Amino acid sequence: MPERSDPRRSLLIIGGAEDKVGRVTILRRFVRLAGGRKSNIVVIPTASSMPDEVIEVYSTVFTRLGCPSVGSVDPQSRVDSSSEELAERIDAASGIFISGGNQLKLSQLIVGTPLGKAILRAHERGAVIAGTSAGASIMSQFMISMGEEGVTPRQRASQLTQGLGLVPGVIIDQHFDQRSRYGRLLSLVAGSPSLLGMGIDEDTAAEITNGREMTIIGSGAVFVVDARMAQTDAHEARRDAPLLVTGAVVHSLPYGATFDLETATLTDFVERHADVAVTAAKDQHDTATAAAALRH
Repeated sequence: MPERSDPRRSLLIIGGAEDKVGRVTILRRFVRLAGGRKSNIVVIPTASSMPDEVIEVYSTVFTRLGCPSVGSVDPQSRVDSSSEELAERIDAASGIFISGGNQLKLSQLIVGTPLGKAILRAHERGAVIAGTSAGASIMSQFMISMGEEGVTPRQRASQLTQGLGLVPGVIIDQHFDQRSRYGRLLSLVAGSPSLLGMGIDEDTAAEITNGREMTIIGSGAVFVVDARMAQTDAHEARRDAPLLVTGAVVHSLPYGATFDLETATLTDFVERHADVAVTAAKDQHDTATAAAALRH
């Protein structure tokens, strides 16, 4: 893909279980950002335990949405991720889609490798990078690799691992409402208050342009937790103890909200009526179901 003189750098960060068989609002937006009928999309199914099904599902959806070229890159080791051939596929792509699954696997196999660096180059030259579920988490500089669920923030309730760093200064969590992950995100930003916390619901996406402007699409909401001026006892609380967190600012951003990540403020809101009755395939657990539906 030729470089643009002043590229628009776009990320589409999806909370998982995005609609694949209905209105496909989020995936339609991805294909449009990738160039529509001129797009060249590469799917990275590495996080999934069902990579063949993942490739089948997304290839079918993207082709139906007008993409003429859908390929895949699926490294199974850091040696694979050092392949010039795989990096060249990324270099030629106008859109890169990272699937759900195990984000720790993505960190271990891709981050810091020539393939990982090719993804960063692609973003800088203007290719759109999208990730769902685990593929969303890996976009953080510091990624949640595992953790407990629940509303109450607790000391050491989760673990951070190196991510790709496409969204510096932000910790991203996914399946946010559906898996009750508010507590673990709040505990992390309480311990690292210079970082914003971002929790994304299923079938919901944060579109980030040029590293700053974030627009929400989809049927749920994106929660942003700003603990920069909060008071907490995270530095002295015992392991698993409930944390004191007071003074944090929480933003709930539905479809149509535009948010400035640098100033952590709402900049615009256009009322939307999202279709909350979509049929969404729930990540890899229902990937086979989505594949079957798309074959008909």
